[in-house]
Amino acid sequence: MQSVKIDPTLYRTKPIKENRPETEMAIYDLLEKLDIPYYRLDHDETPSIEFCFEVEKLLEIDICKNLFLCNSQKTSFYLLMMPGRKKFRTKDLSRQINSSRLSFAEAEDMEKYLKLKPGSVSVLGLVYDIRKSVQLLIDKEVLESEYVGCHPCINTSSLKIKTSDLLSKFLPYTGHEPLLVEL
Repeated sequence: MQSVKIDPTLYRTKPIKENRPETEMAIYDLLEKLDIPYYRLDHDETPSIEFCFEVEKLLEIDICKNLFLCNSQKTSFYLLMMPGRKKFRTKDLSRQINSSRLSFAEAEDMEKYLKLKPGSVSVLGLVYDIRKSVQLLIDKEVLESEYVGCHPCINTSSLKIKTSDLLSKFLPYTGHEPLLVEL
């Protein structure tokens, strides 16, 4: 198991802006505007889901694995939210959404559509997809949990927010309608 240094304090407010990217601070401002309460945990960089297991324990949730995908022609882009410990099989998902074989999208496309860098992929990045170029895919199992865990567009903090707030407040604000899948 990978280990990261974690500040064990569960914060309920946004951090001081100093040394924080604007994309991250904008997420906290938006959550406040939408009246979405959250718990925030600060930690070392978590470049992959394997680094998040200690974060999960402190937040008392399962962190979602978020994958930024595209079809083979690179004409359709998808953000997949799935349980962190679940295996991803591109063939199964491609068949469910009637797409050519899916693969991981390029970092440049992630930056272009979601203003995110690899390792910080998050459903909250959809706020930056103003042209609705990215289709959100959610594994049905994610919706069974009261809370979801995700990054605020940077992988040095993790948030715990109610699944119902994500579905009824955040996604309607961004205009993204999720497509439910079973992996």
